[in-house]
Amino acid sequence: MNKGKRKISFSIQTKILALIFGALALFGVISALVSYRFYEDATIAQHKQLGVATSALVASVIDADRVSSFIKEGTDDEGYLMTRRKLEIIKGSSPNIEYVYVYKILPQGCQVVFDLDTSEDAQSQPGSIVKFDDSFKQYLPALMKGEKIEPVISDDTYGWLLTVYTPVRDSKGVTQCYAAVDISMNDLRNDSKRFFNTLAQFFSLVMLFILIPAAIWARKMINPINRMAETTGRFVFDNEKSMEENLSKIARLNIRTGDELENLYRSFVKMTGDSVRYIKDINQKNATIQKMHENLLVTIAELVENRDENTGQHIRKTAKYVSLILEEMRRRGVYADKLTDEYINSVVQAAPLHDVGKIHVPDMILNKPGKLTDEEFEVMKTHTTHGGKIIDTIIELMPESNYLAEAKNLAMYHHEKWNGKGYPSGLAGEDIPLSARVMAVADVFDALVSRRSYKEGFPYEKALGIIQQESGKHFDPQVVEAFMAVKDKALETAEGFIARANAPFNTRPATSKA
Repeated sequence: MNKGKRKISFSIQTKILALIFGALALFGVISALVSYRFYEDATIAQHKQLGVATSALVASVIDADRVSSFIKEGTDDEGYLMTRRKLEIIKGSSPNIEYVYVYKILPQGCQVVFDLDTSEDAQSQPGSIVKFDDSFKQYLPALMKGEKIEPVISDDTYGWLLTVYTPVRDSKGVTQCYAAVDISMNDLRNDSKRFFNTLAQFFSLVMLFILIPAAIWARKMINPINRMAETTGRFVFDNEKSMEENLSKIARLNIRTGDELENLYRSFVKMTGDSVRYIKDINQKNATIQKMHENLLVTIAELVENRDENTGQHIRKTAKYVSLILEEMRRRGVYADKLTDEYINSVVQAAPLHDVGKIHVPDMILNKPGKLTDEEFEVMKTHTTHGGKIIDTIIELMPESNYLAEAKNLAMYHHEKWNGKGYPSGLAGEDIPLSARVMAVADVFDALVSRRSYKEGFPYEKALGIIQQESGKHFDPQVVEAFMAVKDKALETAEGFIARANAPFNTRPATSKA
């Protein structure tokens, strides 16, 4: 038996049932809302029935064959007042009947035949024209044809009304006018509000008695989960110390709920510990593999460099110069958004690969002691594009090595010039990758001060003077300014490599300022 697990006293299922009970109460509220909706719909249906029946009754008392006479003669027509009294009796038959009127539909508006509601109004007199309301215009095509329309519900300044139009047809079956009835539904609105308020009060009390215990149970159940989530959310995997500290925080939670949550917590602690150990192992192996990759690439770069008898320690010196320049540029705030720790490390790490493309240049050209012919120089220039292709191949094999993107920039573009007259692409200004612009200064400086089989190294003052002269032409002016600011360290680096190589070299002048 596993002694690490305590006996469960209350299961999560029991707690979930308590929450479901609360959910049922919510369902009751929803049911009440649905009931209210059904009540409202049923009441509206009843009002429609009243409206249809009343409108039909109004239509039945209108003598359609005498409508023209009613309009023309009005109260002078012997049947007009008798018909009006019948309409008044119909209107008074129900408190919900708000308006009763008979209109003839004409293109220019509604022509009054009977209007019981505003008999004092000139517009309500027989034969007067009432203009169509904008909301009414959608029904005009059917009304002009004498067709029947469905009851209309509107909510405007006259209140919440249900309007029913019934065609009044003459002995020939032609619609002469419409018997219209407006049924007030304001009582429905008031009754509905009272119904809903009663339901709301009832279910509020029910919910109160249900939600209090449900909230207590939910709190007891959710708190441990929140504590685990909060601690896990702050978990950092970036270094071993942070992982150990976070693992210790999770262990200190010491969750004891007496249910499946406690078992989940204990499993979670074990899983987190296993994950930390696994990640530490993976990180160690990745670091070893990454170091092997880096060393292998540097070794390849050195093998390529060793083919060139003129460039001893070139890749290591230029990498150091690049590091000095980038750090100085960051100190000055130049390209501040670009020069992060990660970027600088990537460029310095990639620097040894800038001449890897020379592996494709024949030895007779690479080690020629004299000046290259135009044809030979064209071949030499291809080391940039070959270098880009080689690093593309390496990227396919090692896509996780971020510094290789900068290695490609260095290999491809370190011979581009600020004025656009470089190669292989003729890029200019800031179109040239920053890393390549920095390498251009480092590469040229090392070529100037280093001894080759076909030349002696230039004195430092002359080399630095050439770098300054080419500012804004060959080189990015801001890179040159940074290089000149660290020229003392650059010269120390150059001398240090010569000293380690135990080879004769130009003596440094008495002053380091150039």
